[in-house]
Amino acid sequence: MKIFNTLTRKKDEFKPINEGKVGIYVCGPTVYDYIHIGNARPMIVFDTLRRYFEYKGYEVNYVSNFTDVDDKIIKKAIEEGIDAKEVSEKFIGECKKDMAALNVREASVHPKATEEIDDMIAMVETLIEKEYAYEVNGTVYFRTRKFSDYGKLSKKNLDDLKSGNRELLVSGEDEKEDPLDFVLWKPKKEGEPSWESPWGDGRPGWHLECSVMSKKYIGDVIDIHAGGEDLIFPHHENEIAQSEAANGTEFARYWMHNGFLKINNEKMSKSLGNFFTVREIGEKYNLQVIRFFMLSAHYRSPLNFSAELVEASKSGLDRIKTGALHLEEAAAAGKDGEMTEAEQEHAAMIDKLVTKYEEAMEDDLNTADAISVIFELIKHTNTTVKTGESTKAYVEQAYNILCKLTDVLGISLKEEAVLLDDEIENLIQERQEARKAKNFARADEIRDLLTEKGIILEDTREGVRWKRA
Repeated sequence: MKIFNTLTRKKDEFKPINEGKVGIYVCGPTVYDYIHIGNARPMIVFDTLRRYFEYKGYEVNYVSNFTDVDDKIIKKAIEEGIDAKEVSEKFIGECKKDMAALNVREASVHPKATEEIDDMIAMVETLIEKEYAYEVNGTVYFRTRKFSDYGKLSKKNLDDLKSGNRELLVSGEDEKEDPLDFVLWKPKKEGEPSWESPWGDGRPGWHLECSVMSKKYIGDVIDIHAGGEDLIFPHHENEIAQSEAANGTEFARYWMHNGFLKINNEKMSKSLGNFFTVREIGEKYNLQVIRFFMLSAHYRSPLNFSAELVEASKSGLDRIKTGALHLEEAAAAGKDGEMTEAEQEHAAMIDKLVTKYEEAMEDDLNTADAISVIFELIKHTNTTVKTGESTKAYVEQAYNILCKLTDVLGISLKEEAVLLDDEIENLIQERQEARKAKNFARADEIRDLLTEKGIILEDTREGVRWKRA
């Protein structure tokens, strides 16, 4: 498999550190609100990468963190008058719901920054001992210029970075030995969460968190480190500096970054009124369509989100699902016995398409070309499978291959609208309120919806109980 490595700026042949195993670290969201549609792109892309490695027989250790201590979380907590932990725990739960709806599988480990503080303090101590870091009034800074390879990922030259560069600017500018030094540990402010450390109560810098969590759950060296291209500088550059300085070894072999997502050809922003959460998009479209849309372009290309393009993806996905339904019906009515000679030739053609699909995926995860192959497969089966005439052996083989290839993309061929427990509870509450308001039509509508989803309601003296059929 070839991967475009941001570090080398070319497609490199992927060679795992340990044969048959791959460790992937993907920077996860800062959990202070519902995830937006831009957050969804790396989640979908790198979940697909993971699925492909597993399809090829690799044992994958997929680690994606939650940043659960951050200025934005603290700001949200102050606005709502609650504890910062309440904010982060709530939105970790909401994020997991959205990920499930996008068919993004849970990571092997979802570490939380606040649960790894001791190891962060230990790494800072190591950096101070090696003279890569220093403390001033409770703040610990990294000596950026001491790390000679700084800039190797982003291709930025330290001498070209201005003193006031927005991306490196932090409070306490006058305290630093060099304006480009960045924060590893910051002192506590009134009303903020903090932890004890040798430099006083405080909390870690954002860049430090990923270095520590990847080291703990994967090792000193990661096979693949991934995230959005907006993280290349300064986040990933700083991760490399502090990790390689502390551990004395290479940090990550391959770096993968997905392109930006635009909304109607404009950058997504709240001020432009084109900022959409996954939850909001899910009210308009089946999120399987959104996943399919995201994978219909190469992950490194900028992607434009528009109603027209999403509708085109919906039509494409419907075409695939219709083809799958045709195969299901033909399999049910299929003839017993071995494949005919003609069917064996058709099956050989399907094998060639599988090879073509794998070649696309192994060319830097080219999901756009892989989807084109799936359309070729649908076209092939639509013309070679005849309900009531084809053998069960041929049809089932074709169907199973289609399922395997779409599963790698995280596309389910069957609608699986499984309601989560809290969604069920909310619908039951809405039904109760509708009955009180004598809106029996709505109450019956909700009961029918729940029945359709396999939820059985029981009216008891203690209230309404439910169970899955």
